[in-house]
Amino acid sequence: MTAALDLIEEPVARLTPIGLDELVERAGLLTRVDRKYLVPIEDVGALVRSLPRDAQVLEIASRRLFDYESVYFDTPDLLAYHLAAHRRRRRFKVRTRTYVDSAQCWIEVKTRGVRGTTVKDRVPHLLDDRTTVLPALPFVTGTLTSHGIGGAEHMRWTPTLMTRYRRATILLPETDSRLTVDVDLAWHDGRRPLQLHRLAVVETKTGSTASAADRLLWAHGHRPLRISKYATGLAALQPDLPATRWRRTLRRHLLPHSVAAVEAYAHR
Repeated sequence: MTAALDLIEEPVARLTPIGLDELVERAGLLTRVDRKYLVPIEDVGALVRSLPRDAQVLEIASRRLFDYESVYFDTPDLLAYHLAAHRRRRRFKVRTRTYVDSAQCWIEVKTRGVRGTTVKDRVPHLLDDRTTVLPALPFVTGTLTSHGIGGAEHMRWTPTLMTRYRRATILLPETDSRLTVDVDLAWHDGRRPLQLHRLAVVETKTGSTASAADRLLWAHGHRPLRISKYATGLAALQPDLPATRWRRTLRRHLLPHSVAAVEAYAHR
């Protein structure tokens, strides 16, 4: 067990459990407002303990911390990355999401909705195909086209970045919003890995209003940051890419806490 897991396992264990079906029913939030924070690992436990008393944590087969793997796809000229870097209205992400503990895999397309909301469409995907789009190409093309992404039928896809991390998912029943806490985050672009140390990625997923978790984070001096597991991670690994949008996050927060982690990644 890593030091990060040591610090969050106990406060997460204090929360009331909730099953996956009930969590999805109450807070599926496929269209939502996302706010992301980088929080020192040593502060995460206090954050979880300070959540409202009715907060519940996702529990499956007695587990509350789960391994996630995402494979991000882009075009050869990194269209998705550049659209995000230049804040284009019609930007998107395409990825497979693998829930490692249950060996379940989905392919997801994320686009931008009205007022800065995130819209996520997804369908099941074969685990053995998690590094390719081809079996789900009609879904990917059709989804992008339906959300106004022109030329989707001509796009060629290649796996560009892989991420792995461990996550706790917490429901805040009062607003049916979610809070996720990701630790031991590692990126790999096929050339070298990078691992984030001493920081957790905390993300709130809400409707139109901020959640109790957002207000708690603000009260402790944490503010939402421009960070994308895909784009910010790729910019950290490939410094020749334009990264103006994430430069402050990279310089002040991410890079000082990231190290090459070949052995750590190889043993995940």
